[in-house]
Amino acid sequence: MELRRFLFAAPLLVATIVACSSTTERSFGNDAPATEPPADLGNTADAPDDDPYANDPPPMWCGPKNSATKPPPTPGGSAECPDDKNKPGCPCDELGKTAACWTGLRVNRKLGICKDGVTTCQRASELQNAWGPCDGEVLPKKGATEGSSACKCFSAGQWHIDAPTGCVVPMDESFSKVYWVSTTETASGAECPPGLVGGQIPSKPTAKWSDQSLNVDCAGHFKLCITMKGGDIKNPSASDCTLTQQCVEVDYLKENVDQTLPPLGGWVSTNTACNQYFYTNGGYAEMTVKGLSVLCDAVDDGNGDAMVFHRFAYCPGLCAQNPSAPACQSCTQQGADGSF
Repeated sequence: MELRRFLFAAPLLVATIVACSSTTERSFGNDAPATEPPADLGNTADAPDDDPYANDPPPMWCGPKNSATKPPPTPGGSAECPDDKNKPGCPCDELGKTAACWTGLRVNRKLGICKDGVTTCQRASELQNAWGPCDGEVLPKKGATEGSSACKCFSAGQWHIDAPTGCVVPMDESFSKVYWVSTTETASGAECPPGLVGGQIPSKPTAKWSDQSLNVDCAGHFKLCITMKGGDIKNPSASDCTLTQQCVEVDYLKENVDQTLPPLGGWVSTNTACNQYFYTNGGYAEMTVKGLSVLCDAVDDGNGDAMVFHRFAYCPGLCAQNPSAPACQSCTQQGADGSF
């Protein structure tokens, strides 16, 4: 039997991790008061008694050990005037010296929209100098709980998969029984693996299915899975059958850097009922993430399970053979771009 190449395909996959955080010990950044930074202290060497950020322990640390991001150092100085913040009104040594300053919580510092300000050592009294106003700093946005405005360690990420496609192998001329097998990524794009023969159950390809990379705004450990399911993307159900699931678990070492991940391996689906459903009706891909940031921010669905962050649809496999079929006329191949 002649084997025709029937590909189901989605556009280039660039999917976004929406942050959803619950914590292992305490909520990362949720204790940040929704207030403005302390007012200008003027010429006084004493920190304010009503500082809303006074209860500010160093952030927790959850590795990984080989991360380019290192644990925050233990601050010196006093609770009122720690040496890592250069807060307005706190003593300084060299008149006219400028330094980075921060009046917010340490867990939010330099994350998301948050950035340090600049302060200048000024004369506070005849015998004392003190840091002046913290000019230009950006604190978390009032009321923000997610995203870059909340200045959390994990707010967003992108998982890029080159070509999540597959080939259908018919067992007879009527396509009453089919198998699905992963494509192989080549310099020319996704291609059916060599040696496929209609009427013969395909072997699992040894070549890679697809290259992939990850870019997150926080270092940490993440497990990412893509699951191809037979079902209606508009009404996904836990009972939808699974064609294949491919996962990668990785230490993401440096925030905001494209980190190349090991390629996703080849697969073959022997779930005959699901194979046939996917051929006749199509399905969808479901992408999930579960992880822990270096600052102990748990990335999950809020209940400790993997979070579904993106789905995209596949047209029925028969559309490659018969694009005029009714199921193909109403099918819209969806892109894989998400938002955060």
